[in-house]
This record gives sequence, structure tokens and C-alpha cells, in this order.
Amino acid sequence: MSDSSIVSAAKIRGHAMDLLTGREFSRGELQQKLNKKFDHHSQIPDVIDRLITDGLQSDERYVGAFVRSRVMRGQGLARIRMEIKNKGIDLFMFDHIIKEQDVDWFELARDVAFRKYGEIEAVDQKAKSKRMRFLQYRGFTFDQINFALNVE
Repeated sequence: MSDSSIVSAAKIRGHAMDLLTGREFSRGELQQKLNKKFDHHSQIPDVIDRLITDGLQSDERYVGAFVRSRVMRGQGLARIRMEIKNKGIDLFMFDHIIKEQDVDWFELARDVAFRKYGEIEAVDQKAKSKRMRFLQYRGFTFDQINFALNVE
């Protein structure tokens, strides 16, 4: 970018609002994008604080949208939790928002298995193991996997 003295808080805020019109961003993601665009300008944290105060940026909204999108993709709680943790989001907030979500993780695991394999019942042990690994990779617990595959 050009000389940092020319960059104003209004310009930083304008770019941040442009980003936020597309989708929700966590505070950390927004700061990272603004730092990249405006070369770690000293006013970036103040601009983000103001966006939060004005209700234009919210980590709670971001986590809610993130969880909904991952559930729609068929990902389990463990995988979603790991991704949230890697993004630097407070896990206490994540746990609170997960409790508000009405997700039946057992049924979701069953739906994911059915979408992937059609027939849920595995013919042999090799096929069963493959299905179990797939659901485990997706972030489902052993109990959820057993429920999904009707393993007794």
C-alpha cells in the first residue's frame, strides 16, 4: 500500500465493512485481513473495536454461522471444535453456542453415512472399518458412529 500516514481510520473501516458484507469474520480473521491490506497500521485494533461496539462484527455471530455451515457439510462436533480452536476462538463461547444449536449429532452421523454409502449396513469387516474411519475423520464420536452404522 502507499505511505501509512495517508491511510485513514475511515478507509480501514470502509474496507472492513466491505469484507463483512460478504460473510461473518472472527475478530482475528478480520484483523489478519486488514493487517495484510494496510501493512499493520496502528489504527486497525481501534477500528475493529469500534465495529464490535457498533454491532457490525461479532465473534458470537461468526461462531453460530460457522457451526451451521459445518453441520450442513456433515461435520461432527469434534472436527468443528478443532477448527474453531485453530481459528483462535474462545472455546467457552463455542460451547455456549453449541448448546443453543439444536443439532442431533447421532442423526447427523447417520445421514452423512447414508449420503456417502447409500446402504448403511456394511457387507464385510473391511467395508465397516472404512465407514467408521470416514465418520471418525468427519468428527463424530465412537458412540455416534456406532449409532449411525447400527453396530451392536
